[in-house]
Amino acid sequence: MLYASRFIRITSPLMQGPDVLDLQEKLALLGYKPEAVNGIYDESTAQNVRRFQEFRGLKADGLVGPATWKELNKKRVARSIKNKSFFYREGNPRIHVHVDTRILTLTSSGTITTYPVAVGKPSTPTPVGEWTIVAKAVDPGGPFGVRWMRLSVPFGSYGIHGTNNPSSIGKAVSHGCVRLYNEDVIALYDRVWVGTPVSITGTVRKIRSLKLGYRGEDVRNVQSMLSGLGYYSYTPDGYYGKKTRQAVIAFQKDAGLAADGIAGKKTLQALQIAYDLAMDDTNP
Repeated sequence: MLYASRFIRITSPLMQGPDVLDLQEKLALLGYKPEAVNGIYDESTAQNVRRFQEFRGLKADGLVGPATWKELNKKRVARSIKNKSFFYREGNPRIHVHVDTRILTLTSSGTITTYPVAVGKPSTPTPVGEWTIVAKAVDPGGPFGVRWMRLSVPFGSYGIHGTNNPSSIGKAVSHGCVRLYNEDVIALYDRVWVGTPVSITGTVRKIRSLKLGYRGEDVRNVQSMLSGLGYYSYTPDGYYGKKTRQAVIAFQKDAGLAADGIAGKKTLQALQIAYDLAMDDTNP
């Protein structure tokens, strides 16, 4: 539906992980210095996020989504890669992730190794494109497992990492990150470095503005989220009928959006955020 790595915000217990650490480091470089750069999203960090958002003309709510990441990453991803002494040579490692088959392939020195992975769910897909590993971390813990490799995606903090939920491997269930079994991510981590190219391919699900008469899996996803939020009391069937339109209008009114009954990009993003908050979804 839309590319949005997990929405970082104040939760109980507090959110933590390498994506929060990345956020704090970026804020510090820009002069917004939280009390501690420790990978924990506390009130000090949230306060600095709100200051940054206000300065950049964003909604100053302390919730870190695609718009905030884009502002934080302006020109910095390209510069960080340029400053690394990585020059591609034949035999250097390359990673390919195919989101449809949910297979990660590592090619290095003529050797090809494949690993099963979990990828993004339909509403928060893994970003297709040509990226680069820009940071690595050992033992990030929790849902990130035992290893983390951040990608150069400018509109979110996406990575290749381990997991504390091995049953998720092989499924489309993440918030856009690529998950591996912990033993596999350790093996992969030791064979790649900052600067390794990562190609992510597969079906690109374009964002449609959904309205009366539309059918599809994206409609079913909207109905499921509306149902979870209490706006839609019917079984999701993938058809955008009058009842779905009424539910969308009710949500739009409560969210302060134009109540036109069309689920466009702004409505879809607001719906995804509201659903994540309601479900307390903090998984990457």
